[in-house]
Amino acid sequence: MMNKIKLIEKIEGEAKLHFSFKDEKIDFVDIEFLQTRSIEKILEGKNVLDALVINPRVCGICGHAHLIATVEAIEDCYESIEISNKAKIIRELTLNFELIQNHFKWFYFTVLPLFGYKQAVLKAAYPSQLMSKAIAVIAGQYPHTSYAIVGGVVSDITNMDLIKVSQYINETQKFFKENLLELDDILECDNIDSLFKQKGDLSMILDDIVKNGWKQLGKSYGRFISFGENSYFTKGKSLKTRRFTNISLDDVNEFTNKKSYAKNVTFKDKYFEVGPLSRAIINKNLLIKDAHDKYEDSIVSRIVARVAEIPQLLEHTKKLIEKINLNEPSYIKPNIDISKITASGNSAVEAARGSLIHKVKIEDGIIKKYDIITPTQWNLSNGTRQIQGVSQHAMVGLKDEKIAEIVFKSFDVCSVCTTH
Repeated sequence: MMNKIKLIEKIEGEAKLHFSFKDEKIDFVDIEFLQTRSIEKILEGKNVLDALVINPRVCGICGHAHLIATVEAIEDCYESIEISNKAKIIRELTLNFELIQNHFKWFYFTVLPLFGYKQAVLKAAYPSQLMSKAIAVIAGQYPHTSYAIVGGVVSDITNMDLIKVSQYINETQKFFKENLLELDDILECDNIDSLFKQKGDLSMILDDIVKNGWKQLGKSYGRFISFGENSYFTKGKSLKTRRFTNISLDDVNEFTNKKSYAKNVTFKDKYFEVGPLSRAIINKNLLIKDAHDKYEDSIVSRIVARVAEIPQLLEHTKKLIEKINLNEPSYIKPNIDISKITASGNSAVEAARGSLIHKVKIEDGIIKKYDIITPTQWNLSNGTRQIQGVSQHAMVGLKDEKIAEIVFKSFDVCSVCTTH
């Protein structure tokens, strides 16, 4: 029996992995997050509307996801509240832009350096800038905006704004094709093997994976779940080949563990994977279904699912823009003051890394309890040897910690969100 400790950095914070080896293979990994900012405690006793300003600061990468989750959790406390279709679309647009920006950053900042392509990280700057500009047109300064408010949004966008945003989308689509994958029919592609030996940074990584014999690397339980639901994403869970759409937040269980500041999350007492791969499986995306049929929940499937979501979201976002009716109100004042409400509310949105859940309990508009469940908590729950978390299970059986780091980072770890 041999033990090693590895500090994992460049994951929006850091985490410590405690490796246990047996017969020269990893037989268990303890995952430790080293700090906490206690934002849930900070929120207690404050006016619930303060959460609209505080919660986007949980993370500098997915501030919009936290904002949308916050406002929807508060709105859930009302017996009835009216939100215009225009406001709903605007919220979804900014969230899509944030997801796309995150995907580019993850691929260029995290994945490529793992394979030795450190100079390529600079490529992420341009598409990230385009998406930041698109967000700014609608929501103001990125990342910590509070443009989404109870009853809608404060944005009163114009036709000129939509033209600008559409141009940013077109430029981002062009960047994707010229840099990540030169494949004309990526949105119609249903064969994962056709991505190998193509031109582009994605195919370059896939070819390296094949060359190293890693196509089956990083398999876990094959259990997927997604709670966020909008005009593109579907709520549901998948167990191997079975898919279910009737799931409830009531079956989500969150509990602390003694070895880490990050909490564990289960659904009906089982660990599930969240993220782009989960969303694609539940959405029945043909390309990712083929990837999963051939390579299961390996790093190949995770990387392709994450990158392939970029053109999918870009194309869907263009369709959303066409549905905006600028004559609709951006904001509809709620029919009751928040200070008169005593209730509980919850929400779930799809952040870049997976399902983000917010739960709030208020009395006369004051927060009595606030709970945030982040995607990294799902994927990196620190289970026991007998019942391992998703990423723990994916690393068991590997020969060294360097390969384990590739698997670990394929889940796109965010220590900052997780240690809120």
